[in-house]
Amino acid sequence: MNTTTHLHAQLLLERFDALDDFLLQHQHLWRPRPFTEPCLSWESHYPGLSTWLRQRSLDEAEAAQQHPERLPAPAPFTELANEALRLSSLGELPDIGLHSPGHRLDVNVPGRKWQQIEAFSRRLAFRQPAAHWLDWCSGKGHLGRRLLRPGQRLTCLEHDGELVKAGQALSDHHHLAAEHVQQDVLAPDSVRHLDNAKSAVALHACGELHVRLLQLASQQGCRQIAIAPCCYNRIPGKAYQPMSQAAKASTLHLSQDDLGLPLTEAVTSSARVRRQRDISMARRLGFDLLQRQQRGVDQYLSTPSLPVSWLEKDFERYCRDLAELRQVELQGQPDWPALEAAGWQRLAEVRNLELVRNLFRRPLEMWLVLDRALFLQEQGYAVSVGVFCDYPLTPRNLMVLGERDE
Repeated sequence: MNTTTHLHAQLLLERFDALDDFLLQHQHLWRPRPFTEPCLSWESHYPGLSTWLRQRSLDEAEAAQQHPERLPAPAPFTELANEALRLSSLGELPDIGLHSPGHRLDVNVPGRKWQQIEAFSRRLAFRQPAAHWLDWCSGKGHLGRRLLRPGQRLTCLEHDGELVKAGQALSDHHHLAAEHVQQDVLAPDSVRHLDNAKSAVALHACGELHVRLLQLASQQGCRQIAIAPCCYNRIPGKAYQPMSQAAKASTLHLSQDDLGLPLTEAVTSSARVRRQRDISMARRLGFDLLQRQQRGVDQYLSTPSLPVSWLEKDFERYCRDLAELRQVELQGQPDWPALEAAGWQRLAEVRNLELVRNLFRRPLEMWLVLDRALFLQEQGYAVSVGVFCDYPLTPRNLMVLGERDE
């Protein structure tokens, strides 16, 4: 794990401004999506890099996914990679240790999820001990139960009634002072669960859900707040609504599509899932070439997500069914084997060209996380930002801690 220090007050804004400059200056490199645009605007500026990437295989692209900064690609790739790495470097939050878990608390929790809970819980370095934990979007409340110590209370908020019932049964089984409440956290009445006696935690609450927590918890004066954000693109509108004054003042305007960039890693996928993903993408790219020819419109046509069972069809059937779905009329006799081969060729090019875009994944995620941290700071919290676990355990390993002075 990175040994750089985690970020405190005065460094938050400095780092945010540097990331803001970097993302604005290079937006022509990370905004265009190779999957939807066969030719990217930046390729004419950097023909050497473009040609080098387009000649590489799919396997070579795959091998470079985790550490694109190590790729000996032509300029300006290495320079950009090093700058992205420097701006994204972040140390661990201090590990304060953790009381040993109650007997069999981890039963029925998937191993990776339990390790994430353990890692997150060890980083809650608050100056004051918590009195009442609030587990936001809690699922069955595994995180809250792991944090709960004798003398403390726990409230778990969850939208799914089945999970609420299962969670309450688990807490009762362990004789814990926990209340599981069915609550849509986006509904106006969710505010009633928040007050200055509560310490609110959210591990991987998606997009709008963790944003809502930051807004309400700070407004209600919650003593302590800890979040590990994820799914930044799960927002109600098409455009990102900045939270902090610094982000509101920035000329960087992000679309919902842009917000998906940090989420494009496949760290935890099995080989089978990756193979299915590749076949699906190669077929979509083959269909994209077909629909451009048939419609006489050189433009990407979005397609809905399809069940995995579609991959069992042969390529021609797949394309005909998708054409029918998207109301594309097929004329003549398309050369199906050539289209299928071209789809795979395009996939290799797309994956390699995406390596440039992927250099900006972590800087953009850092920008978004610091927007949240600066917002909390503006609401009177002492804030620190850092990493809570190693990257392979979860790519969404950034954490924001906020604590109000008594």
